[in-house]
Amino acid sequence: MGNSGSKIQKVRVTAGKLLKICFLMLSLLKFNEDSVLGQIGGNGTYQFLDLTNSAKIAALGGTQISLTDNDVALPFYNPSLLSDSMKNQITVNYASYIAGIGVGYAAYAPNIRGRNNFAAGIHFVNYGTFDGASETGQVTGTFKAAEYSINLFFSRELISGLRIGVNLKPIFSSFESYSSYGLAADLGIIYSSISKRTSVSIVSRNMGSQITTYYPGGVRENLPWDLLLGFSRHLTNAPVNFLVTADHLNLWDLGYTDPATSQFPSSSSRENFSTKLISHLIFGIEFSPEQHLTLRLGYNYQRRKELSVESHPGLVGYSAGIGVKIAKFNINYGIASFHLAATVHYLSLTTNLSEFIH
Repeated sequence: MGNSGSKIQKVRVTAGKLLKICFLMLSLLKFNEDSVLGQIGGNGTYQFLDLTNSAKIAALGGTQISLTDNDVALPFYNPSLLSDSMKNQITVNYASYIAGIGVGYAAYAPNIRGRNNFAAGIHFVNYGTFDGASETGQVTGTFKAAEYSINLFFSRELISGLRIGVNLKPIFSSFESYSSYGLAADLGIIYSSISKRTSVSIVSRNMGSQITTYYPGGVRENLPWDLLLGFSRHLTNAPVNFLVTADHLNLWDLGYTDPATSQFPSSSSRENFSTKLISHLIFGIEFSPEQHLTLRLGYNYQRRKELSVESHPGLVGYSAGIGVKIAKFNINYGIASFHLAATVHYLSLTTNLSEFIH
């Protein structure tokens, strides 16, 4: 009877913690309520925070928050994915982006004992070198542009199958002589079934504020806040994993209205319910015919709708990739089509440093 009482008390304490976490998330969402509108279409600052940098995630449509794989690159998309199995793991990711832009990410999870999991990473985008000129066209020299964010992760398992995670992100952005600092945070919760075949997660990304503006007296811009819901399911009798993520749940209508014709009803307002719904969904599938080989496919409807040329849509919105394990290294490659003339290649390398210590 005493053991039963202690178990009930433990469940009550855990439930209380979970309610506090949900309340915290709702409070943070309320704090970001003013940032809900206008996040799609280029409004706001630090848009690089939404760029995909993992080859694995890029191949699965660009965003997936319920992929419970042993890869320390995944907490970037959902901090609650950080788990014990990632301790002492290091990852390096790079994407040769559009117009020569370089996007990179590196992360490491230290081997710290205990129930708490920690990791740190850096995410950057290098826009390259530009020629500067005066208003009369006289060349004044060259300048560079780049943006960085530090990622500080924490996760903890509350009860079996239920884990929470937080990612704190100091941000620095520099364009020529203009620079800005900001602070953002991600909050995620994931639940995995006892069999580990089904996972459901919710993430609130890029909550925060611009601390300093690019020029004195400037107006603080909104961050690209995003609310996401994810689901994954491993089939029981086949090496197949289905994934779907619903993004931008903080904004139902993702259609774009041309400011020049804003007085007229936008085309998005005439779209039916199913079209607006699928605009939020990103689909991915993994097929692992062998233990050290994984094939991936993804489909992003919103990307295809916004970026494809109607007469020649091609493979815009589709993505694919492959993952292999060679010796002590996991190598992943992804390719995604953003436009008829813009295909992005991603490469990721992950290993566990413990394998090199005997």
